[in-house]
Amino acid sequence: MSCPRVGHINFLNVLPLSWSYAHGSDKGLILTRGVPAVLNNDIVNHRLDVSNVSSIIYARDSDELVILPDVCISTDGAVQSIILVSRKPIEDIKDDKIILTAKSATSHCLLKIILRSAYGAIPNYYIRHVTPENPIPDDAAASLLIGDDALWLYHHQQPELYYYDLGAEWKKLTGKKMVYALWVANKNFASEQPEMLQLVYDRIRHAFTQGLQHKKAAIESVIKDKPFTYAQLDEYLGPTIRWNLTDDYIDGLKTFYELAHKMNLIEHIPELKLAAVKR
Repeated sequence: MSCPRVGHINFLNVLPLSWSYAHGSDKGLILTRGVPAVLNNDIVNHRLDVSNVSSIIYARDSDELVILPDVCISTDGAVQSIILVSRKPIEDIKDDKIILTAKSATSHCLLKIILRSAYGAIPNYYIRHVTPENPIPDDAAASLLIGDDALWLYHHQQPELYYYDLGAEWKKLTGKKMVYALWVANKNFASEQPEMLQLVYDRIRHAFTQGLQHKKAAIESVIKDKPFTYAQLDEYLGPTIRWNLTDDYIDGLKTFYELAHKMNLIEHIPELKLAAVKR
């Protein structure tokens, strides 16, 4: 029986898991590292068995996927790493040109929901590569950045620009918590290889526990190569980022899907089907 193929997002928001994988928790797994957009594509095209993916991907492919319980990437308010940077106040954005990162899908939907529902804006969106050092192209009014680029932007704000944390904006709009990413498995893999699915689930849960127990070591392992201070990453990796898919986060996820469906960003509101694993 071959080793399970597991996707892993190359962002700091899963540093506890990354640290554990680097210290033996990846044994017996074939890891594929990449940005969310790449892993999203790989899981729906059966190039991976299990992966963390943008939460909107589950809604679009729920017939082919099941959710691993208890794990996610989420916040209760500000996220620091999904940032809209704008030349004008957010309430003044109407039909302006906004550049979207090519790295994620959930953030696209989240921004569209917030701008339409909270501010009545229907901008023109374009996907293009942008950098945190030069975040807004000359022909655009605003840009959306995610991940480590957005986290850098959060800590290096220019006084002439406006910055909006989409986690904070979501909380202001709905009062709910926000789930940005889920761990999912291909339904066929889950049904045909339940022992392997259990192995992957146990590894991920244990790896998060181990990584959080060694949070200081995990941060110190990357700090020399990252443009952040220890204090910035210590705050970001809990209390800011959360990883437990509890009932209140599931409630926020359902609200996200309901609003996405209302705006025709997904075809249907999916049933949340959890993988049959021992917890």
